[in-house]
Amino acid sequence: MSEPRHLSAPTMAAFGTGEIAGAFMNVGWSVLLLFYYQQIVGVEAALVGLAIGIAILVDGITDPLIGALSDRIQSRWGRRHPMLLFSTVPLAVSFVLLFHPPQGMSDLGGFLWLTVFGILVRASYTFYNIPHLSLGAEMASGYHQRSTLFGYSAFFAAMSIAVAYGLITGYYFPTTEQFDPGFLDASGYTRMSLTFAAVMVGAILLCVVGTRNQIPYLRETMQREPLTLLGLFREMKAVLASKSFRAVFIGALLSAVITGIESAFMPFMGIHFWGFRTEQLLYLAFLGLILYPISFALIPMLTRWLDKKYVVIAALGSWVVATNIPICLRLLEVSWFPGNDSPWILWIFLGASAVGGLASPIIAATVNSMLADLSDEHELDTGVRREGVIYAFRAFSLKASGAIGIVLGGVMLSLIEFPTGATRGEVVSETVWNLGLIAGPATSIFSLLALVFYFRYRINYRRHQEIVSELETRREAAAGAG
Repeated sequence: MSEPRHLSAPTMAAFGTGEIAGAFMNVGWSVLLLFYYQQIVGVEAALVGLAIGIAILVDGITDPLIGALSDRIQSRWGRRHPMLLFSTVPLAVSFVLLFHPPQGMSDLGGFLWLTVFGILVRASYTFYNIPHLSLGAEMASGYHQRSTLFGYSAFFAAMSIAVAYGLITGYYFPTTEQFDPGFLDASGYTRMSLTFAAVMVGAILLCVVGTRNQIPYLRETMQREPLTLLGLFREMKAVLASKSFRAVFIGALLSAVITGIESAFMPFMGIHFWGFRTEQLLYLAFLGLILYPISFALIPMLTRWLDKKYVVIAALGSWVVATNIPICLRLLEVSWFPGNDSPWILWIFLGASAVGGLASPIIAATVNSMLADLSDEHELDTGVRREGVIYAFRAFSLKASGAIGIVLGGVMLSLIEFPTGATRGEVVSETVWNLGLIAGPATSIFSLLALVFYFRYRINYRRHQEIVSELETRREAAAGAG
């Protein structure tokens, strides 16, 4: 069996920079959007959650279509790069308009504005994200090198999330006498959206320019039937036939639900449940800048030591436990657990967050690497490579989980009658307790169920070597026959 082609560090870094766009978009989307439309624009929380859910649902429907299109494009710039480039302007413009609704809108008007521009933002990002992930599966063919390449992606994504989160908590929305929490300052959303949109465009362009040297080495588009709705369903059915793929897909869908819920509830939990000022939440950004490089270094070592399936299981299990311990201690009113007026509460919060900070990039990189291995298994089983469709399912799992988290968040905020324009420390204790129950133990069941599915994944290093060897034999035979 031939050795896989080596990718240089600059090339892998250029690929990784592409994740900066998604990181900044997702921070604005998941952390601020529900808060902005419910607290600033004044739209009923359940309607906000419904609008966001509709946008992600429509986006999820387009995922396999865009993935199949990405697999079919034929050009001298390859299958993926043209789509990466064409996504930039629609993504930037729609993101800015998402945070610029006309003043004085009614509940219905705000709902419609959020739905329309939410769909445009998600669709524009999908037009970039799925080809980008598929490009990574094509660039790296080795079992361990894929973990390294997607480790670069996870590293840039995680560091960018830390920077973006630091900007919104420490720069755009500081606590003032007029605005406590700072997220109530409507003017900050204008500056944030313009800056984030510019960063997204720059990141995508860096990725396109930095990986263009790989175009001659990428696989040519295989002959396949024209793209039709019936044909698309057949391709999706073929991908879902793999037991290992179903395990990863459902596991990723369930495990990411907790991420969607935590992101949607972060401003509410940090400010109203733990009593922090926005400046104190800034410590999460600094924590991430310290921990994410450690995760980046751990990813290739862990996947060699434990294999990919057990890396995901260990990281996810640790994250769920660490997140829930302090919340449960507060909900149970354990006597020795410090109150919000204690300086220890910030350290406890940061300690629990540190586990998630280490685990999140490890899970993301390893799952993407597992899907790249599954694309090889799929080619062996069917004779056709479908990275675009495979990563469309991955994108759908993340979006569906985000939709579930935000929709549930919006509905639950309405059910517990969380007030609009709420000032820190003035929300009634019963509402705050219900907030913690929802964000903590009540929704972690999704992640625990995900562990069951990850145990069903069957491709390890030895099995992947067998797959690659059989594929090489088949290609050599086809070349000889030609």
